[in-house]
Amino acid sequence: MPTTYSKKLFYLILFVSLFKLLIAGLVELGNDEVYYYTYALSPGWSYFDHPPMVGLLMRLTSLNMVWLNEVSLRLGPIIGCAISSYFIFRTGKVISNERTGWYAALIYNCSIYTGIIAGLFILPDSPQMPFWTAALFFMARLVFNKEEKNTWLWLLLGLVIGLATLSKVHGLYLWAGFGLFILIKKREWLLNLRMYAAFIVTLICTIPILYWNVQNKFITYQYHSERVSHHDIQWDSLLREILGEFVYQNPVIFILVVVSLLWFIKKKTVISLPCKSAWLLCMSIPMVLLFWGVALFNPTLPHWSGPAYIPFFFIGADFLAAKTGKKFPAFTNIAGSLLLISLIVAVSVIRWAPFNLGSQEKKNFGEYCPTLDLSGWKDFSDSFAVMVKKDVAEGRMKPVSPIIINKWFPGGHILFYVARKTEQQVIGIGKLDDLHQFAWLNERERKLQLGDDAYCIVPSNLPYDPVELYKEYFNFIEPPVTIEQVRGGSVVRYFYVYRMKECKMLPVSLLP
Repeated sequence: MPTTYSKKLFYLILFVSLFKLLIAGLVELGNDEVYYYTYALSPGWSYFDHPPMVGLLMRLTSLNMVWLNEVSLRLGPIIGCAISSYFIFRTGKVISNERTGWYAALIYNCSIYTGIIAGLFILPDSPQMPFWTAALFFMARLVFNKEEKNTWLWLLLGLVIGLATLSKVHGLYLWAGFGLFILIKKREWLLNLRMYAAFIVTLICTIPILYWNVQNKFITYQYHSERVSHHDIQWDSLLREILGEFVYQNPVIFILVVVSLLWFIKKKTVISLPCKSAWLLCMSIPMVLLFWGVALFNPTLPHWSGPAYIPFFFIGADFLAAKTGKKFPAFTNIAGSLLLISLIVAVSVIRWAPFNLGSQEKKNFGEYCPTLDLSGWKDFSDSFAVMVKKDVAEGRMKPVSPIIINKWFPGGHILFYVARKTEQQVIGIGKLDDLHQFAWLNERERKLQLGDDAYCIVPSNLPYDPVELYKEYFNFIEPPVTIEQVRGGSVVRYFYVYRMKECKMLPVSLLP
């Protein structure tokens, strides 16, 4: 019979998963989510921004692109969060007890990063989290259950770290952190051939990434290195990173982590450094400091350091276990309530708010409003489809008229919502750093031909001038047709649709 905590874990996973399924169907896909749809659309060994796992997950949950909507694409993260919660529970049980495992699972689901960003939205972090948490579980068994002679366990560890790396390359930190722990506390393992076999398994998993980058002249690493190659100290960037982590981890969970770390230090377990303390700190602190170091010189995104907080969850769980015997401690109750209320408010604003939170100038109406990334595209695609059909019927545009984009956003929305409805091609004309994977999609689609007509769609929240950008490619570019996005009875955004006539110059390939 399952224990009380095991039952509670089951009901927690069930409730959270059903609630997320409801949310998944209420809001449209965001900028990043629709962009990663390009991965699923064009299976490959790797991609410009990330390895292939997020695209494979989309294909799996959409039944190989047969069942394609917001719920099907977000089903993978929801299932992944459920699996991760199980591994978190089991890891807490191994390193302490079931109560610690239960508290850690609660914290995991209350964190905005693990519970929502990676646990609801379809991003590269989504498939990574089950593998990351599985790796922590296998490490815990090796260390605390003294299973270091279990060959299969080592090989499983190497496999899940490899699969985490196939989701996002910084999955390799799992070996870096574990290696540091081994050097500090388990140097005798350096003679354990099973560890090296596990590392070889990870390396084998990374072959697709290496193969693609060799084919494409390591364009991924050129791009990412340029993002983190500045040398001037930027204190404001570091502050934004720390504040971002405060928000992304859930302010209450972040405070819990800080309080529990102070409690941890006060117990002097850091100074004596037993195995448990050493392992948890090695799997977290260096990664946090790494991204803080990067943020000191370069703009960063707070979710980059997200996985580093997972070991802190066990320290927080130990703190809660020492301070309370309640099955639902006050910290997690407040954190969960804050998360629930925030989600309800956010969904309500996204779907029904009669205002936008960005610019009120017509030329860039709605710019910097995050709610517009998750709404309005379905209705626009309906209006645009009517316009295209009428244009073709009246002979105003050629029957085969693609949609031209210059950036991956809103290119992803146009591809997923608009082009699927109208059965048009999306062709990227611009810089590689702006188009990203669309440069590769260009190569697998019908090329733009001399004499072709094309459309260009410019949302007012992402303004640019297509006349200036594309005048050398087309003989005529007509003044735009304006289509309004109405929400809650008020206009919150404009879509400007340009008809571009008679292609006179062809774009060149951007591939390396």
